[in-house]
Amino acid sequence: MRALDRALPTDDGVAVFNRVYLAVTEAVAERVGDDAFEDPRAAGELDVRFARRYFTAVDADATGLRPPACWRPLFQLRRHPRIRPLQFALAGINAHIGHDLALAVVDTCRALECEPPALEGDFDRIGTLLTGLEEGIRETLMPGPDLLDIADPLTHLVGSWSLEMARDGAWAAARMLWGARRLPDVAEEFADRLDASVGLIGRCLLTPLG
Repeated sequence: MRALDRALPTDDGVAVFNRVYLAVTEAVAERVGDDAFEDPRAAGELDVRFARRYFTAVDADATGLRPPACWRPLFQLRRHPRIRPLQFALAGINAHIGHDLALAVVDTCRALECEPPALEGDFDRIGTLLTGLEEGIRETLMPGPDLLDIADPLTHLVGSWSLEMARDGAWAAARMLWGARRLPDVAEEFADRLDASVGLIGRCLLTPLG
């Protein structure tokens, strides 16, 4: 993430999200080191597998391959002059939480040979941390009160998306995918539909506003 931060122009939409994600990752790593989680090993495993899905999407785009549908709006519109930084940040968070987190929970359960409930406590702790960081992100990237008022479309757009609801949806999706793991066709279809629906939300979040 630090390498990407150095390599990308500061106004690139992916760079905006990457800076946000770097801050989240550093905060999680600090909490793991402080024994703030019930199972630091499981929390660390989840964090790594979660990040890996983001890097896979970045690598796919960089090499001319198609990233998951949830990430495509951000990669396709990353240089659009009429999309504001907060929109880029939320679109990336939407893709990563709404889609990648659910799959990362399943990946972690398989790696550690545990059931999703074993991760639930630390999942909620990470979610609480994310919610606090999201508030800071909105305050940092939202234009000042002299530039933004209730009539600004950005006010309505960002108010239509909730990290807490995305996180709850990710947990429900993870449980669904885990329950369907012995029905690979069903699990694959569900994952594909999840990917597409999260991508649609991302496209809406990246509506050019001027």
